[in-house]
Amino acid sequence: MTIATPLKAQPKASHFIDGDYVEDNTGTPFESIFPATGEVIAKLHAATPAIVERAIASAKRAQKEWAAMSPMARGRILKRAADIMRERNDALSTLETLDTGKPIQETIVADPTSGADAFEFFGGIAPSALNGDYIPLGGDFAYTKRVPLGVCVGIGAWNYPQQIACWKAAPALVAGNAMVFKPSENTPLGALKIAEILIEAGLPKGLFNVIQGDRDTGPLLVNHPDVAKVSLTGSVPTGRKVAAAAAGHLKHVTMELGGKSPMIVFDDADIESAVGGAMLGNFYSSGQVCSNGTRVFVQKKAKARFLENLKSRTEAMILGDPLDYATHLGPLVSKAQQEKVLSYIEKGKADGATLITGGGIPNNVPGEGAYVQPTVFADVTDDMTIAREEIFGPVMCVLDFEDEDEVLARANATEFGLAGGVFTADLARAHRVVDRLEAGTLWINTYNLCPVEIPFGGSKQSGFGRENSAAALEHYSELKTVYVSTGKVDAPY
Repeated sequence: MTIATPLKAQPKASHFIDGDYVEDNTGTPFESIFPATGEVIAKLHAATPAIVERAIASAKRAQKEWAAMSPMARGRILKRAADIMRERNDALSTLETLDTGKPIQETIVADPTSGADAFEFFGGIAPSALNGDYIPLGGDFAYTKRVPLGVCVGIGAWNYPQQIACWKAAPALVAGNAMVFKPSENTPLGALKIAEILIEAGLPKGLFNVIQGDRDTGPLLVNHPDVAKVSLTGSVPTGRKVAAAAAGHLKHVTMELGGKSPMIVFDDADIESAVGGAMLGNFYSSGQVCSNGTRVFVQKKAKARFLENLKSRTEAMILGDPLDYATHLGPLVSKAQQEKVLSYIEKGKADGATLITGGGIPNNVPGEGAYVQPTVFADVTDDMTIAREEIFGPVMCVLDFEDEDEVLARANATEFGLAGGVFTADLARAHRVVDRLEAGTLWINTYNLCPVEIPFGGSKQSGFGRENSAAALEHYSELKTVYVSTGKVDAPY
């Protein structure tokens, strides 16, 4: 396989603050790598404390005037941004592929477009979703109004950088807040383009600032006294640290964290669909999706049919150049992530799981590319490392089960609770099962569909709060209650 040299993706500067690009060369330098080849496509600098202060000060100044605008006016700007993103989908998708290594056939339909959906959706519901209530109290009355929090911080993950930036920015902005967004240092480029587009759409300067950085930058944002809210997408260990720091300042927090989600396939399921769901829930984006159904429980009577179909379809997947529209599976985001995933595969082998297919580095890719074959283990047991820990790579664990009560007990025996799914022809059973699964987002006879109209988020150690839908606005605003007296005050003294 030959991979064409990608275009360079060097931005004008590392940060976007107050409507323009900003650089501070004293910040720690780092490189953006195209993970298919290891090629450096951009060089940037992490934010210094001065950059952080500048971004937050800009956001604080801009937010007050923005909050005074009507929700309709704010929403109109977001809808214009959605239109611009759709017009530039090809360029944004190519940038996303360079940034993440995800195949262009994915990014063209799932990344900038879902970000545009978020801007359009929240822009559209703003006039009605931010209303309060009138409460009659006899002669007196009260009313409530939903008010913005102030300056919000968004901290993104590297698997869906443009989507995550928009999923956080859209409800925050339309509710009247400002946002300072820090993308992952592994995928620093897409959020800068989102910031450009918002300014072009008419967003006042300072309301959406992007600063680069790593684990040292996050605390500067989370602990800042002018920050009212932190929204993180990341791992459970990172979530614990950020939530603890935010709690020390009593800040609002939304956590969208990791998972080890169960996918349950009963023997009456449509096997073709179940295998398709399992593949999408394990191999899409090279398995780097937090909600993936990485524990696939298959009822014993269906096991042979399931594995036969799964093996043949997995081995037919096309690995290669992510800029080629024919490619199904691209590299992982980095060599470090590749090494981590390969180490889990070796643990699976050592623990006695049966390797059905994959299990290593494909031989038709560049040596500097961070590729891992789509891998399937069968005969996995609940106590194996690969069944307990989040791998975040294209590794599927297939486990056997006998009956409904057994599989539910095993599926719920985890600290995680992000997502889950069930495949069955018995819809009564399907609803019964999802009702008992301990997870925040669930699917019946499909997997990993997350339109902006529905809430997305987890339970247990997988986080709290919700992204998307009108529910997200509750996490970027708070209720203010006003009691109105229509008579004189009757005091006993």
